[in-house]
Amino acid sequence: MRRFLALCLLAVSTLGAVAVAGPAQADTRICDQYGTTTIGGRYTVMNNRWGTSAEQCINVTGSGFSIASQQGTGSTSGAPVSYPAVYYGCHYTKCSPGTVLPLQVSAISSATSSIDYTYVSGATYDAAYDIWLDPQPRTDGVNQQEIMIWFNRQGSIQPIGSVVGTATIGGRTWQVWQGSNGSNAVISYVAPSPITSWSFSVLDFITDVRNRGAITNSWYLTSIQAGFEPWIGGAGLAVNSFSAAVNGGGGSTPVPEPTSSCQVAYKTNQWQGGFSADVTVRNTGTTPVNGWTLGFTLPSGQTITSSWNATLSGSSAAITARNVSYNGAIPAGGSQSFGFQGNHSGSFTTPSAFTLNGTTCTRA
Repeated sequence: MRRFLALCLLAVSTLGAVAVAGPAQADTRICDQYGTTTIGGRYTVMNNRWGTSAEQCINVTGSGFSIASQQGTGSTSGAPVSYPAVYYGCHYTKCSPGTVLPLQVSAISSATSSIDYTYVSGATYDAAYDIWLDPQPRTDGVNQQEIMIWFNRQGSIQPIGSVVGTATIGGRTWQVWQGSNGSNAVISYVAPSPITSWSFSVLDFITDVRNRGAITNSWYLTSIQAGFEPWIGGAGLAVNSFSAAVNGGGGSTPVPEPTSSCQVAYKTNQWQGGFSADVTVRNTGTTPVNGWTLGFTLPSGQTITSSWNATLSGSSAAITARNVSYNGAIPAGGSQSFGFQGNHSGSFTTPSAFTLNGTTCTRA
């Protein structure tokens, strides 16, 4: 649920007093639940205490912020209590000064960022870097796709969803999680050890998510954010500095769509009122596939009741099948298989088309 409850709470909070400061001076203190201020004439810092009524205060500097106090306590099997962060772009109706976002992915020629964190011991939290995307140029509400980069995590917490494999991005290896919180899809990249500072290409992560079939070049980048999700404690955590720059001009040389080729074999067994399907996805391209998402539409009258070797979204009509932790890699010339069982009524037919990470596949 995390920050998406914030939209409802923010609407309620407008009935009371929610202070929004002006341009920040060094050590501006914000304790208001959704209090914000700007720094550097370019970025917005938000307290964003969305999941607890206990006090949380942040001290805002000229280049970042630190958590001065955090009294809330969240369940480590559930959501964090807040997301104090600094951002560039538009978030829940508030846009940072002079931002070029939202901007269509196909129009982005570069998107870079730099971050420097201070961590503390004895607290339960993650150092979260968020990238938000949506099919529409949204400046309010919940976006459909969230990319989370976990620079550090302390305590028995984990990202939304389940592990779907690993990825090498920006010269680093990341554990990749994929799932949904009920409001939007989430793909998380977890560092194997804490990263305190890094300058990197945001576009590299967007490209990896697109190659997994989660977005296309027609989607919009709406905001880039860096902060912390505390569950327990967190005083002393700090974003010492944050910067982000997104440049357009990519329309003439857009980010290329995936070019890997694929072939799908779809074999079924039918009986009165029921059926099973065995699906084999073959990579006929020359480069390996690292994490796969197969999209297809079940014919009318068919409903999936169980599956194996894949995580399925939907049970009828539009279906999305994603790899599980042990079968995310498909080498060039290789294949992976999964299956499902379901019910059917009327005449029995098979899906007419399949897409692998957004690329149309041929039928075997």
